[in-house]
Amino acid sequence: MPQTLYEWFARSVERVPDGPALEVGGEVLTYRELHRCAEAVATGILEAHGAVPERVALLANRSLAAFAGYLAAQRLGAAVVPLNPGHPVYRNEIICRAIKCDVLIADENGESQLAGVGGTVETVVRLQDSDVLGARPGPLPEPATTPGDVAYVLFTSGSTGRPKGVPITHANASPYVARNIARYEVGPGCRVSHTFDLTFDPSVFDLFVTWGGGATLVSPARSELLSPVDYLVDNAITHWFSVPSIVSVSANLDNLPTGRPTALRQSIFIGEQLTYNQATAWRAVAPQARIDNVYGPTELTVACTEYRLPADPGQWPSTSNDTVPIGPVYEYLDHVIVGEDGAPALEGELCVRGVQRFAGYVDPEDNRGRFLVWNGDRYVPDEGAAPGPDHYYRTGDRVRWENEEFVHLARLDHQVKIRGYRVELGEIEAAILRHPDVIHAVVIAIRDGETVQPVGFYTGTEVPERQFVRWLRERLPIHMVPRRLHHRDSLPLNANGKVDRNSLRDDVMSGTG
Repeated sequence: MPQTLYEWFARSVERVPDGPALEVGGEVLTYRELHRCAEAVATGILEAHGAVPERVALLANRSLAAFAGYLAAQRLGAAVVPLNPGHPVYRNEIICRAIKCDVLIADENGESQLAGVGGTVETVVRLQDSDVLGARPGPLPEPATTPGDVAYVLFTSGSTGRPKGVPITHANASPYVARNIARYEVGPGCRVSHTFDLTFDPSVFDLFVTWGGGATLVSPARSELLSPVDYLVDNAITHWFSVPSIVSVSANLDNLPTGRPTALRQSIFIGEQLTYNQATAWRAVAPQARIDNVYGPTELTVACTEYRLPADPGQWPSTSNDTVPIGPVYEYLDHVIVGEDGAPALEGELCVRGVQRFAGYVDPEDNRGRFLVWNGDRYVPDEGAAPGPDHYYRTGDRVRWENEEFVHLARLDHQVKIRGYRVELGEIEAAILRHPDVIHAVVIAIRDGETVQPVGFYTGTEVPERQFVRWLRERLPIHMVPRRLHHRDSLPLNANGKVDRNSLRDDVMSGTG
């Protein structure tokens, strides 16, 4: 089995050099051609930087430059730090400074942010798709990457108001890639969707499960995902992977037609609870396709559980919250459900350790309390900054063992999933508090049908809502910006002197918030 992400790709270059590897922006590239593009970009990085970089920031998305840049960094043994051109400059600058990247690759989508983000790195490499297609590789050093080296670093929302860096090694990622290639029978002739931005860890499946299996990655323009059935049918997609909310959003737009023949044979959903309503709606689109629901935090390398719905809807298991089970944990990982008393339980926090578990955050201080150890009597949080291999990672997700399967119930803290992204409400609160007219801020999550929306409350001088939303959009990704911001003279307190979030939630639900 290959030991690094680049080796998964390189093995397919050897096996199926003339097979289609990538379709993007009207171009179709074979494995041989994509390999040449990646090595050409790697050559350009070496020439511009003068040495092999340790970390490469990738300010690019859904372009040949983005994919070739990702592979080029992997070829050189550098850790990839994806940045989203659609996120605020402020956030991308914070990430680059936190991880200290050597090189920044920017495609046309990222050009507008270079004035701010470019100043955080030593070397900036601008790439356009036409440049990548016409470039030729030069001499490159022999690959020297080891399984223990970091493959990529993703930043998740942090409760302190700053993103938390999650380094994932090749040794973490390779077992995940191998398992998913085998489970979903990904190979030459398969055509895989690409619904996830590179800053969202399921994109690792999109890229490396696809390329590791020798299949074709079909990258759409973002607008194409508003009509997922057209994308499926027009591109003969065989493997679909997305957050469940794509189904709900499309259905609400009356954009989920049934009865159209598709080549789809496998659907996979991740990032949010998959409701039976969503599963039923999607099955109507492609009745012949298998539906898998998978779960996992970034810290456990994309996914660590899986559940496949029976082909006959009459055999779908009932659950206490009408969501599809997330299934058992991968058999090669160790897990425990921990109750409130720290003892193993049938309902509680899911905690996992094993080969896919990361070794700790970029900032060791973020590790404190995020791992569990056994003290001889019960599991307790470890307040140290350096977790050992025997420590369980605390997912923060409450699950229940129902009918021999795990069912995801809720978050244990103020962390929620919005459009599939993991969001700390505290980070949104911190952004609101940065406004000069705000004194105190609280954000709650409100479920609206099958989606979750953040709602903000604040004290201080009232700011026109539209103006406040525009201000926040310069500081937060769009999915984190509250659609409603309520000014209050004061915030209600509970008996403990803390803000009464339940009272605020009741006000919103009753229409008085």
